[in-house]
Amino acid sequence: MARRRRHEEHENHERWLVSYADFITLLFAFFVVMYSISSINEGKYKILSDSLTGVFNQPDRAVKPIPVGDLRPRTIEPEREVVDNESPQSAPDSLVSIASSIRDSFSELIQSEQLRVSGNELWIEIELSSSLLFTSGDAIPNGAAFDIIEKVAKILAPYENPIHVEGFTDNLPIQTAQYPTNWELSTARAATIVRMLTLDGVSPGRLAAVGYGEFQPVADNATAEGRGRNRRVVLVISRNLDVRRSVSGVGSSNAKPDAALRRAGTQPAPASPAQAPQAGAVNPPSPAP
Repeated sequence: MARRRRHEEHENHERWLVSYADFITLLFAFFVVMYSISSINEGKYKILSDSLTGVFNQPDRAVKPIPVGDLRPRTIEPEREVVDNESPQSAPDSLVSIASSIRDSFSELIQSEQLRVSGNELWIEIELSSSLLFTSGDAIPNGAAFDIIEKVAKILAPYENPIHVEGFTDNLPIQTAQYPTNWELSTARAATIVRMLTLDGVSPGRLAAVGYGEFQPVADNATAEGRGRNRRVVLVISRNLDVRRSVSGVGSSNAKPDAALRRAGTQPAPASPAQAPQAGAVNPPSPAP
Protein backbone atom coordinates (compact mmCIF):
# COMPACT_ATOMS: atom_id res chain seq x y z
CA MET A 1 0.00 0.00 0.00
CA ALA A 2 1.42 3.37 -1.00
CA ARG A 3 2.17 5.80 1.85
CA ARG A 4 0.12 9.01 1.77
CA ARG A 5 2.38 12.03 1.38
CA ARG A 6 1.88 14.57 4.18
CA HIS A 7 0.82 17.98 2.92
CA GLU A 8 3.18 20.72 4.06
CA GLU A 9 1.52 23.75 5.66
CA HIS A 10 2.16 27.03 3.96
CA GLU A 11 4.25 29.34 6.16
CA ASN A 12 2.62 32.73 6.76
CA HIS A 13 5.25 35.38 6.19
CA GLU A 14 2.91 38.29 7.03
CA ARG A 15 2.21 37.57 10.72
CA TRP A 16 4.27 40.61 11.68
CA LEU A 17 1.43 42.82 10.38
CA VAL A 18 -0.73 41.87 13.40
CA SER A 19 1.84 43.07 15.88
CA TYR A 20 2.51 46.17 13.80
CA ALA A 21 -1.19 47.04 13.69
CA ASP A 22 -1.46 46.66 17.48
CA PHE A 23 1.56 48.92 17.94
CA ILE A 24 0.13 51.61 15.65
CA THR A 25 -3.22 51.48 17.50
CA LEU A 26 -1.52 51.94 20.89
CA LEU A 27 0.59 54.76 19.52
CA PHE A 28 -2.51 56.53 18.16
CA ALA A 29 -4.29 56.16 21.51
CA PHE A 30 -1.24 57.58 23.31
CA PHE A 31 -1.17 60.71 21.14
CA VAL A 32 -4.95 61.23 21.57
CA VAL A 33 -4.55 61.14 25.35
CA MET A 34 -1.59 63.51 25.24
CA TYR A 35 -3.51 65.95 23.03
CA SER A 36 -6.58 65.91 25.27
CA ILE A 37 -4.41 66.67 28.31
CA SER A 38 -2.57 69.51 26.59
CA SER A 39 -5.78 71.26 25.46
CA ILE A 40 -7.71 71.12 28.75
CA ASN A 41 -9.92 74.13 29.55
CA GLU A 42 -8.58 75.82 32.67
CA GLY A 43 -11.94 77.18 33.78
CA LYS A 44 -13.77 73.85 33.49
CA TYR A 45 -10.89 72.03 35.18
CA LYS A 46 -10.96 74.48 38.11
CA ILE A 47 -14.72 74.03 38.60
CA LEU A 48 -14.38 70.23 38.44
CA SER A 49 -11.42 70.27 40.84
CA ASP A 50 -13.21 72.48 43.40
CA SER A 51 -16.36 70.35 43.20
CA LEU A 52 -14.50 67.06 43.71
CA THR A 53 -12.42 68.52 46.55
CA GLY A 54 -15.54 69.74 48.31
CA VAL A 55 -17.36 66.43 47.91
CA PHE A 56 -14.52 64.31 49.33
CA ASN A 57 -13.76 66.75 52.18
CA GLN A 58 -17.31 66.88 53.50
CA PRO A 59 -17.95 65.23 56.89
CA ASP A 60 -19.76 61.89 57.08
CA ARG A 61 -23.54 62.16 57.08
CA ALA A 62 -26.29 59.92 58.30
CA VAL A 63 -28.19 57.85 55.77
CA LYS A 64 -31.26 60.04 55.38
CA PRO A 65 -32.78 62.23 52.66
CA ILE A 66 -30.60 65.24 51.81
CA PRO A 67 -32.56 68.51 51.67
CA VAL A 68 -32.29 70.56 48.49
CA GLY A 69 -29.47 73.08 48.70
CA ASP A 70 -27.55 71.17 51.37
CA LEU A 71 -24.71 70.11 49.08
CA ARG A 72 -22.03 72.73 48.61
CA PRO A 73 -18.60 72.32 47.05
CA ARG A 74 -16.96 74.09 49.99
CA THR A 75 -17.33 74.25 53.73
CA ILE A 76 -19.04 77.58 54.41
CA GLU A 77 -19.33 79.35 57.72
CA PRO A 78 -22.90 79.62 59.08
CA GLU A 79 -24.73 82.72 58.00
CA ARG A 80 -25.12 85.52 60.50
CA GLU A 81 -28.49 85.83 62.14
CA VAL A 82 -30.49 88.71 60.75
CA VAL A 83 -31.73 90.96 63.53
CA ASP A 84 -35.18 92.35 62.79
CA ASN A 85 -34.70 95.47 64.85
CA GLU A 86 -31.33 96.34 63.35
CA SER A 87 -30.99 100.07 62.88
CA PRO A 88 -31.05 101.15 59.21
CA GLN A 89 -28.35 103.67 60.03
CA SER A 90 -25.80 100.82 60.06
CA ALA A 91 -26.21 100.31 56.28
CA PRO A 92 -24.21 103.39 55.16
CA ASP A 93 -21.36 102.31 57.43
CA SER A 94 -21.31 98.89 55.74
CA LEU A 95 -21.09 100.53 52.30
CA VAL A 96 -18.13 102.61 53.43
CA SER A 97 -16.42 99.55 54.91
CA ILE A 98 -16.97 97.46 51.78
CA ALA A 99 -15.66 100.19 49.46
CA SER A 100 -12.60 100.72 51.66
CA SER A 101 -11.82 96.98 51.81
CA ILE A 102 -12.17 96.61 48.04
CA ARG A 103 -9.78 99.52 47.43
CA ASP A 104 -7.23 98.05 49.85
CA SER A 105 -7.44 94.52 48.41
CA PHE A 106 -7.33 95.48 44.72
CA SER A 107 -5.10 98.54 44.65
CA GLU A 108 -3.03 97.18 41.73
CA LEU A 109 -6.08 96.46 39.57
CA ILE A 110 -7.50 99.89 40.42
CA GLN A 111 -4.26 101.58 39.35
CA SER A 112 -4.35 99.69 36.04
CA GLU A 113 -8.03 100.72 35.61
CA GLN A 114 -9.17 97.12 35.32
CA LEU A 115 -11.27 97.51 38.45
CA ARG A 116 -13.20 100.60 39.54
CA VAL A 117 -15.02 101.42 42.77
CA SER A 118 -17.60 104.19 42.90
CA GLY A 119 -20.88 105.00 44.58
CA ASN A 120 -22.79 107.22 46.97
CA GLU A 121 -24.73 106.98 50.22
CA LEU A 122 -27.26 104.57 48.64
CA TRP A 123 -25.12 102.07 46.75
CA ILE A 124 -21.58 101.31 45.62
CA GLU A 125 -20.41 99.77 42.37
CA ILE A 126 -17.50 97.38 41.82
CA GLU A 127 -16.78 97.40 38.10
CA LEU A 128 -14.59 94.64 36.66
CA SER A 129 -13.30 94.39 33.12
CA SER A 130 -14.64 91.25 31.43
CA SER A 131 -11.13 90.42 30.23
CA LEU A 132 -10.17 89.80 33.87
CA LEU A 133 -12.84 87.14 34.24
CA PHE A 134 -13.73 85.54 30.90
CA THR A 135 -12.34 84.58 27.54
CA SER A 136 -13.69 86.41 24.50
CA GLY A 137 -17.26 85.48 23.58
CA ASP A 138 -17.73 83.05 26.47
CA ALA A 139 -19.07 82.94 30.05
CA ILE A 140 -16.67 80.29 31.39
CA PRO A 141 -14.42 81.92 34.03
CA ASN A 142 -10.67 81.86 33.51
CA GLY A 143 -8.15 80.95 36.18
CA ALA A 144 -7.68 84.50 37.51
CA ALA A 145 -11.45 84.96 37.95
CA PHE A 146 -11.63 82.44 40.79
CA ASP A 147 -9.03 84.27 42.87
CA ILE A 148 -10.60 87.69 42.23
CA ILE A 149 -14.17 86.65 43.02
CA GLU A 150 -13.05 84.71 46.10
CA LYS A 151 -11.42 87.85 47.51
CA VAL A 152 -14.53 89.91 46.72
CA ALA A 153 -16.77 87.29 48.35
CA LYS A 154 -14.74 87.32 51.57
CA ILE A 155 -15.31 91.06 51.81
CA LEU A 156 -19.05 90.89 51.04
CA ALA A 157 -20.01 87.76 53.00
CA PRO A 158 -20.15 89.29 56.53
CA TYR A 159 -22.69 91.96 55.49
CA GLU A 160 -26.40 91.80 54.69
CA ASN A 161 -26.60 94.35 51.86
CA PRO A 162 -28.44 93.22 48.71
CA ILE A 163 -26.21 92.66 45.68
CA HIS A 164 -27.10 92.49 42.02
CA VAL A 165 -24.57 91.62 39.35
CA GLU A 166 -24.85 93.36 35.98
CA GLY A 167 -23.36 92.03 32.74
CA PHE A 168 -22.53 94.32 29.79
CA THR A 169 -20.98 93.80 26.34
CA ASP A 170 -19.80 95.93 23.43
CA ASN A 171 -21.87 96.33 20.27
CA LEU A 172 -20.05 93.69 18.21
CA PRO A 173 -22.68 91.07 17.29
CA ILE A 174 -22.42 87.49 18.46
CA GLN A 175 -24.38 84.57 17.05
CA THR A 176 -23.53 81.13 18.36
CA ALA A 177 -25.62 78.14 19.37
CA GLN A 178 -25.11 79.02 23.04
CA TYR A 179 -25.32 82.83 22.78
CA PRO A 180 -27.56 83.98 19.93
CA THR A 181 -27.13 87.65 20.94
CA ASN A 182 -25.26 89.80 23.43
CA TRP A 183 -28.28 89.58 25.75
CA GLU A 184 -27.58 85.92 26.44
CA LEU A 185 -23.82 86.44 26.77
CA SER A 186 -24.12 89.32 29.26
CA THR A 187 -26.74 87.49 31.32
CA ALA A 188 -24.69 84.27 31.38
CA ARG A 189 -21.63 86.17 32.60
CA ALA A 190 -23.62 87.85 35.37
CA ALA A 191 -25.11 84.50 36.41
CA THR A 192 -21.64 82.92 36.46
CA ILE A 193 -20.37 85.56 38.90
CA VAL A 194 -23.46 85.09 41.09
CA ARG A 195 -22.82 81.35 41.17
CA MET A 196 -19.17 81.86 42.09
CA LEU A 197 -20.09 84.28 44.89
CA THR A 198 -22.48 81.74 46.43
CA LEU A 199 -19.79 79.05 46.28
CA ASP A 200 -17.48 81.41 48.16
CA GLY A 201 -19.89 82.06 51.03
CA VAL A 202 -22.19 84.93 50.00
CA SER A 203 -25.83 84.23 50.90
CA PRO A 204 -27.85 83.41 47.74
CA GLY A 205 -30.81 85.40 49.08
CA ARG A 206 -28.81 88.62 48.67
CA LEU A 207 -27.93 88.03 45.03
CA ALA A 208 -29.49 88.70 41.64
CA ALA A 209 -28.14 88.58 38.08
CA VAL A 210 -29.14 90.79 35.15
CA GLY A 211 -27.78 91.25 31.63
CA TYR A 212 -28.00 94.53 29.71
CA GLY A 213 -26.21 93.39 26.56
CA GLU A 214 -24.76 96.22 24.50
CA PHE A 215 -27.42 98.79 25.31
CA GLN A 216 -25.87 100.67 28.24
CA PRO A 217 -22.39 101.66 27.02
CA VAL A 218 -20.14 103.86 29.12
CA ALA A 219 -17.66 104.54 26.28
CA ASP A 220 -17.61 104.91 22.51
CA ASN A 221 -17.90 101.55 20.72
CA ALA A 222 -16.20 103.04 17.66
CA THR A 223 -12.75 102.41 19.20
CA ALA A 224 -11.14 99.25 20.54
CA GLU A 225 -10.45 101.00 23.85
CA GLY A 226 -14.09 102.03 24.16
CA ARG A 227 -15.34 98.53 23.38
CA GLY A 228 -13.01 97.11 26.01
CA ARG A 229 -14.42 99.57 28.53
CA ASN A 230 -17.98 98.52 27.69
CA ARG A 231 -17.24 94.81 28.19
CA ARG A 232 -17.65 94.76 31.94
CA VAL A 233 -19.30 93.14 34.95
CA VAL A 234 -20.59 95.42 37.71
CA LEU A 235 -21.42 94.34 41.26
CA VAL A 236 -23.91 96.81 42.76
CA ILE A 237 -24.13 96.65 46.56
CA SER A 238 -27.27 98.49 47.67
CA ARG A 239 -28.16 99.97 51.02
CA ASN A 240 -31.41 97.99 51.25
CA LEU A 241 -34.01 96.18 49.12
CA ASP A 242 -35.85 99.37 48.13
CA VAL A 243 -32.67 100.83 46.69
CA ARG A 244 -31.80 97.59 44.89
CA ARG A 245 -35.21 97.45 43.19
CA SER A 246 -34.86 101.05 42.04
CA VAL A 247 -31.31 100.66 40.73
CA SER A 248 -31.88 97.30 39.02
CA GLY A 249 -34.96 98.70 37.25
CA VAL A 250 -32.86 100.99 35.05
CA GLY A 251 -29.32 99.76 35.66
CA SER A 252 -26.64 101.36 37.79
CA SER A 253 -25.38 103.39 34.81
CA ASN A 254 -28.70 105.24 34.54
CA ALA A 255 -29.85 105.34 38.17
CA LYS A 256 -29.79 108.75 39.84
CA PRO A 257 -29.85 109.18 43.63
CA ASP A 258 -32.76 111.63 43.49
CA ALA A 259 -34.80 112.87 46.46
CA ALA A 260 -37.41 110.08 46.25
CA LEU A 261 -34.72 107.40 46.18
CA ARG A 262 -32.92 108.99 49.12
CA ARG A 263 -36.14 108.95 51.12
CA ALA A 264 -36.65 105.30 50.24
CA GLY A 265 -33.08 104.57 51.26
CA THR A 266 -33.64 105.86 54.78
CA GLN A 267 -36.37 103.29 55.39
CA PRO A 268 -35.79 99.68 56.47
CA ALA A 269 -36.45 96.90 53.97
CA PRO A 270 -40.11 95.75 53.77
CA ALA A 271 -41.02 93.03 56.28
CA SER A 272 -43.22 91.06 53.88
CA PRO A 273 -43.77 90.79 50.11
CA ALA A 274 -47.10 92.60 50.50
CA GLN A 275 -45.25 95.74 51.59
CA ALA A 276 -42.78 95.66 48.69
CA PRO A 277 -43.18 98.20 45.86
CA GLN A 278 -44.46 97.11 42.46
CA ALA A 279 -41.81 95.40 40.31
CA GLY A 280 -42.28 97.86 37.46
CA ALA A 281 -41.77 100.96 39.57
CA VAL A 282 -38.45 102.71 39.08
CA ASN A 283 -38.71 104.88 42.20
CA PRO A 284 -40.32 103.38 45.35
CA PRO A 285 -43.24 105.35 46.82
CA SER A 286 -42.37 108.05 49.33
CA PRO A 287 -42.98 107.20 53.00
CA ALA A 288 -46.11 108.52 54.65
CA PRO A 289 -45.62 111.73 56.67
